[in-house]
Formats: sequence, structure tokens, C-alpha cells
Amino acid sequence: MSFVSRHCSPAVIALTLLASVSSTAAQAQSAPAPVSADDQARTIADLQRQIDELKAIVTALQTAQSAPAAAPPPAMAVPAPLMAQAEPQAAPSAPASVPEGNPSFAAAAAPAPKSKAWYEKLRLRGYTQMRFSQIVSGDADAPAGVSRLRSIHDSAVNADSNFSFRRLRMVIQGDLNDHVSLYFQPDFAAAVSNQSVGERREGTVSLRDMYADVFPFDDKSFRIRLGQSKVPYGWENMQSSSNRLALDRTDAINSAAPGERDLGIVAYYTPPRVQAIWDRLADDGQKLFGNYGAFGFGVFNGQGLNRTETDNDVMLVGLATWPFELDGLGLDGQVLELGGAIMRNTIRPEIRTGGVSPAGLKDDRVGVHAILYPQPFGIQAEWNWGTGPEFVPASGRIEERPLNGGYVQAMAKIDNSPIGPFYPFARWQYYRGGFKGAINAPRLETEELELGFEFNLDPALELTATYGWASRKEADERRLGQAEGQILRIQAQWNY
Repeated sequence: MSFVSRHCSPAVIALTLLASVSSTAAQAQSAPAPVSADDQARTIADLQRQIDELKAIVTALQTAQSAPAAAPPPAMAVPAPLMAQAEPQAAPSAPASVPEGNPSFAAAAAPAPKSKAWYEKLRLRGYTQMRFSQIVSGDADAPAGVSRLRSIHDSAVNADSNFSFRRLRMVIQGDLNDHVSLYFQPDFAAAVSNQSVGERREGTVSLRDMYADVFPFDDKSFRIRLGQSKVPYGWENMQSSSNRLALDRTDAINSAAPGERDLGIVAYYTPPRVQAIWDRLADDGQKLFGNYGAFGFGVFNGQGLNRTETDNDVMLVGLATWPFELDGLGLDGQVLELGGAIMRNTIRPEIRTGGVSPAGLKDDRVGVHAILYPQPFGIQAEWNWGTGPEFVPASGRIEERPLNGGYVQAMAKIDNSPIGPFYPFARWQYYRGGFKGAINAPRLETEELELGFEFNLDPALELTATYGWASRKEADERRLGQAEGQILRIQAQWNY
């Protein structure tokens, strides 16, 4: 901005400019030479134009002075005669733009917003689960060779446990640009065994997810996921543990992909029609399985979460799920989701003598699922069948054996109560088959009934309590028989 516009009031500037115009008019009138009518008309038009421009300048200066003091007034471009009277100034930090059709006056355009660097687009979130576990009655301990009451999902279910961190997740995610996004999730509640004669170390860090989503199209209905991510098999396997009602996944479905993740490439597609239904359910507070696509197909190493690939084969997995609105049946707002998944894999389980099995074993499955979202009552069920590795005591070897199992869960969604929203639920699960995620792929024989409540005390705090009646074979091929008992568990989850 010029010296005049910064140090003079609008009135002084106006008088100065008008004086300049008057002087010009006077000089025109005192010219000795006679002028024609056309010359007089042009002179009058030129004077009128200058007056209009000066009025515009005065108005702009008055507007700039009335702005808050913290905001610097916009730079003005003034006519050449006035600029000649101003003191020279340093060049402005941003050049003023000149509107088309008015070269003598323009307000400086606001600078274009600077695009954010990729690291400024990332956000940090996460959740923590703290549990209290207690075997109320039953086989909390047993002699050597006999199964104890244990869970493959919760190591705190044992004779000596009290409090534990089940999950401590931090997520870094964001869009690097319009076509690539990043997702990174470590877990700070993992455990490392064999530190000192089998003693465990809690609170270690384990990589859960590290992938990039590539969106070839602008509507983002189709994505290609590169890196370590969830294997698209099983509805509850895909659902986040921060969003699931039951504290842990079931043995039958999770045995297909222990840890739920592997390293590979997945393609997901979600039609806009399906996404609209899921968005409506999410707004209603329903517990969805996450945006993993109505259709997904993946190629993975096949050895499991954070395990080194041991053969030249790959795991192929496909998932399809579709929500149906039931308004036409008189069930306004209700949604029934149906789908299935298929897996084809070859795996070499870890063996007790060290390393992995010398030969790959077939690991093929097919599963189905159905979810009637609770509004306010609902039901959820999954079942799968297949062939997988299993240790056979009679032969002392890991062999390919049939497997089957699943679960049925009934639940309700109560939005209004004196203690806030809560979800009562009951789940029964069953499984007969090997568990490839443990050493020597031991056989599991699981039957369990669990009753529970989830209370949403605050958007940042959830409290879940469950009581279960379990009959389980311990995931150790050296221990035989069934362990039975009752288990109480209470979990606090805080979200951030």
C-alpha cells in the first residue's frame, strides 16, 4: 500500500484527489486555444471517469479503515498521477490482482490457500481395553497332560490372572492425496514368550496394520489395499474389536485367520447404494463390520500375522456381503445383511521341535453369515466348514483334517435408559477342528455360552461385563480331555 493510503485519512485523500481533478479542469478551461464541441465532450467524459474512479478509491479506503485492527487493510492500486506523489515503498508480499475492465483500481486478491503437506493430513486416534478376568469355578488348573480352562483369544483367562491390557492400539491414518491414503496401527499390549523358562513379557509392541489404499476412481467406491491388513474372511473377523459386542472373536471363525491379518494385496468394491445403507446404519449407532467393501478379493502370503513366508504358494480369499432393507415387508428401518466367504491356502504350521512342518498342508474353507441389525432386537450368525492342519495324537503328526463351527448371537440396542445406551447380548459358539495359529496345530473342541452387557457410559468410555459357561479343550496337543468352568470378565474401553 502507498504512503498516502497508510498515513492519510479518507477525507484528506478525497480532497487531494478532487483538487487534482479540479486543477485538471481549470487547466482545461484556461487553455487559450478554442476547442470544439467534440473536444469539450471528451474532456467532460474524461473528468467524469476520473471522478468515478476517485469515488471508488475513497470507498475502498473507508472500508479498509473500518476493518479489525488485526487484519491489515488490502493493498490498493491508485491512478498514475497519485502514485507519482507517493513515497517509494517496498514491494508487497503478494501482488495485487487487477480486475478485468478496470486497470486503474483493484483490491488485492486473497492469496490462494496453500496445499497441506502429506503429514499435515494425518490424524491420530486409538483405543485401550483393560480387563479383569476371573475363573469363578471349574478347571482353572489341572495335572500335566490334562486340559485346563483356557482361551486362545485371552491369555488372562488362567488360574493366576487379575488385571490385564487386552489391546492398546494407536492408529495413524489420513489421505496422502486424492488417490492414496495411509493406515498404520501398532499394538502396545502384545506379549513375548520364552524370555526365561517360558516367562512372558507383557506390553511389547506388535505391528497390526500397515497399508496404503489406492483409489483409481474419484468416487472411491473401488480401492486396492497394499500391505499388511485384515484377511477378508468372516464377518466378525473384519469387525474391529473396538466395535464388537462380545469381548473376543469365536474360535471357529477366527481359526481361519488367527490375528485376522496377513501381508498381501486386496481389492474392495462398495456400490454407492450399499454405502448409503451402511452410512445410515452407522448414524443410527449400529455396530458395523467396517468399510471393507461389499465385495473383496485378496492374495496373501498365507503364513499368518507377522510370520515369515515359508513356501512359494499364496492364500486366495474372497468375501461378499449385501445389506437388504426390509421396509417393503413392513419392518421400517430394519436391515438384513447376508454374505459368505471362501479361502484357499497351503500352510506350514510351527512345530514343537522348532521351525515349521516340512510339507505344506491344505487350509481351505467356506463360510456364510447373516446379520439382522438390532432395531431394537437383532440376531447375528456365522458358520464355516473346511479342511485344515490338525495334530493327530494317534499318529503323532500334523495332518489334513475336516473342521466346522460357528456361532449364533442375539442382541438388543437400548438407546434410552437411566444409565445411557446399552446393548445386552447372548452368544453361543461351537468349534471342532485344528488351530493353525498354535504350535503343532492342536485340535480345539469348544462349546461356550456367554451372556453380556455393553454400557456406553460416555462417547469416550465403554464398559462391558460378561459371564460364560465354557467347555474347552486346551490349545496344546500335550493336554487331553475337556476343561469346564465359568468365567467372569469385565472390560473398560476408552476411545481417543
